[in-house]
Amino acid sequence: MIPHEALGQITEIARRNAERVDTEGVFPAEAVDALRSSDLLGLVLPEDVGGLGCGPMEFTEVLGELASACGSTAMIYLMHTVAAVTFADAPPPGMPDLLTGMAEGALLGTVAFSEKGSRSHFWAPVSSASANGSTVSVQADKSWVTSAGYADVYLVSTGSTSGSAGEVDLFAMSKGEAGMTVAGPWKGLGLRGNASSPMRIDSSIPVAHRLGDEGAGFGLMMDTGLPWFNLGNAAVSLGLSSAANTAAISHVSSARLEHQNEALSALPTIRAQIARMGISLTAQQAFLAHAARSVGDPDEATMLNVLAVKASANDAALEITDTAMRVCGGAAFSKHLPIERAFRDARAGSVMAPTADVLYDFYGKAVSGLPLF
Repeated sequence: MIPHEALGQITEIARRNAERVDTEGVFPAEAVDALRSSDLLGLVLPEDVGGLGCGPMEFTEVLGELASACGSTAMIYLMHTVAAVTFADAPPPGMPDLLTGMAEGALLGTVAFSEKGSRSHFWAPVSSASANGSTVSVQADKSWVTSAGYADVYLVSTGSTSGSAGEVDLFAMSKGEAGMTVAGPWKGLGLRGNASSPMRIDSSIPVAHRLGDEGAGFGLMMDTGLPWFNLGNAAVSLGLSSAANTAAISHVSSARLEHQNEALSALPTIRAQIARMGISLTAQQAFLAHAARSVGDPDEATMLNVLAVKASANDAALEITDTAMRVCGGAAFSKHLPIERAFRDARAGSVMAPTADVLYDFYGKAVSGLPLF
């Protein structure tokens, strides 16, 4: 069960700090500290490690609430959860307390997949790992790592120690590992507080920090990481859309054309745009709920739902937040309303790997009977 009281308190903290986090480009420490002190970092982890044992439906609900308050906080939570469910699916034997630490809030997790060499094709790392007895040498340049330098544990992908082309290994690496550094600052159009910095890794770690068998990483990425990431990313897009929609309705209902003695909502063109926003948002929320149920209880359509839900929500968010900007005009453009922050934050989803265009291509391949890779 979702701890709604704690979620409400965290959401309020995130909302209160969201403008400063965005304007100054700082990590949302207050909201993350509140997450650590709640049970929410263990929301979807099993009860036997101290988690709440919740599923995809609760996960998307929490993310939507967080995103409506602060997109950066929501992305940090999303990446923590993707790391957590992947660790839970194949716990690294050399880190027996990892899942308990994540569930208790002592360990904030994140994902380090993206690389400049393979760009949005996150499933094909060009980094390398070589085994030497009980240790593994990892060399990697990661291009986008949410919570870089702030997370306590990183889910890192590399080419497999097997040396076989196309095989991937996943490792758990702790903050402060020798040879693991943040390689530059994070500056972006939106999500300016989520610390998505590049990281450089040149480290030697125990083989026992690997998830699963040699070469098992690709399967973990596709079967565990991708479904939870796509659901969560869609939820973030719709949380941002919901915030923009709510702010736009409030503005057009209260702002007045004094020379005509009527609110902006008296204009049919405004009402039509508001209607389009609300209908699109409701439809996307229904599809997200359907996809979340499908991931929680898999069937033959689950993979199609996973491929479609992120791309669909990402594109809807672009349209909804753009419409909110247009409807509210100068009040939105001048930052008098929180809409322009949601507008900028929403631009990230469609270009975040796997990008919306890649997912549409995968969906087309799947329904045409073609292999995805």
